[in-house]
Amino acid sequence: MAEIVRMPKLSDTMTEGVVAAWHKKVGDEVESGELLAEIETDKATMDFESFQDGILLHIGVETGATAPVDSILCVLGEKGEDIKRILADAKKNVIIKDKESVPAPSVAPAPVATLATVAPVTPPTPPLVTNTRVIASPLAKKLADKLGLSLDRIPGSGEGGRVVKRDVENFKMAGATGMPVMTQEKFTEVGVSQMRKTIARRLAESKFTAPHFYLSISIDMSNAMQARKAINDQGLYKVSFNDMVVKATAVALRKHPAVNSSWLEDRIRYNEHVNIGVAVAVEDGLLVPVVRFADGKSFATIGEEVRDFAGRAKAKTLEPTDWEGSTFTISNLGMFGIENFTAIINPPDACILAIGGISNVPVVKNDEVVPGHVMKVTLSCDHRVVDGATGAAFLQEFKNLLENPVLMLV
Repeated sequence: MAEIVRMPKLSDTMTEGVVAAWHKKVGDEVESGELLAEIETDKATMDFESFQDGILLHIGVETGATAPVDSILCVLGEKGEDIKRILADAKKNVIIKDKESVPAPSVAPAPVATLATVAPVTPPTPPLVTNTRVIASPLAKKLADKLGLSLDRIPGSGEGGRVVKRDVENFKMAGATGMPVMTQEKFTEVGVSQMRKTIARRLAESKFTAPHFYLSISIDMSNAMQARKAINDQGLYKVSFNDMVVKATAVALRKHPAVNSSWLEDRIRYNEHVNIGVAVAVEDGLLVPVVRFADGKSFATIGEEVRDFAGRAKAKTLEPTDWEGSTFTISNLGMFGIENFTAIINPPDACILAIGGISNVPVVKNDEVVPGHVMKVTLSCDHRVVDGATGAAFLQEFKNLLENPVLMLV
């Protein structure tokens, strides 16, 4: 008996499809699992396999034509079968919506196609074996035979464990690379921790409330590297580049208080004290403990505090007073090999400074190209508080301090 094959819904957002190519013509015999057509969706062009045996009696959508989901794609039936009535009945059960023909609710939708380019939603099951015969689509059999593969070794991901074309391709790829190839969608979901919820809420509010703009600058770190080596060679204490960055930031903020500020809706607060929040990565997210009055502290004192904060942050023993009261924030990803990035402002601060790693690059000195050590930094500013020229002046001061670290000792 003749059956109508309808335009399948091959993606969640698909409303219509284009027949890119027909692999059969009217009068051809079609077997279940055989490639019938290629259909172009809103996301990709996909193979469409037949779900029944029969003769292709009618093509409802010509090559290159567009048709809504559930419209008549073709008709399969017995040779010489009269299909005028089934087509007429199908057309009667069509309603018009937004000038497009779509099937009425009473018409049963066509089954979802097996797609050669889309991974199955359900986990694959071992191939069905009936009288030692593996159930497989004709395309899978043809490809397996061409590649010299035994179908009984290939897990099937089709309906009832049927081996389809993609299973053969994935099996071949796994053998070529020596690595397993995913043949199904897989994911893990975990509950959102309170820390992650707070981070998401605060940063979303910051990003979508504060009008961010970004200023980047490159800093020659050659002198800073020499100064750090000289200090550490004394053996009294160890100074990191991050300690120098925190100190340089604090000193620069004293000279540019407009950057050391906060937006309070009906007023702007210009802080006279300098409290630097230092972002610390922990298992559940990010904490920002605060180095208070950082402009008046030495490299060594800053380093001791930051290391103590990092240890207690990872041990989850920080107290609220440890992360409250920042006036400016630093986020340093240089130790992870990140050259430059932009950070989201940590409210209520007006700015955050993103620190990249020190790169060995050629630089020009005295009109000559010589080896250099350059660090890129990016300042994210809340434009409600800080203007471009203000942020640029702060960055120039910050750059000058790191390129001449002796100035931080005065």
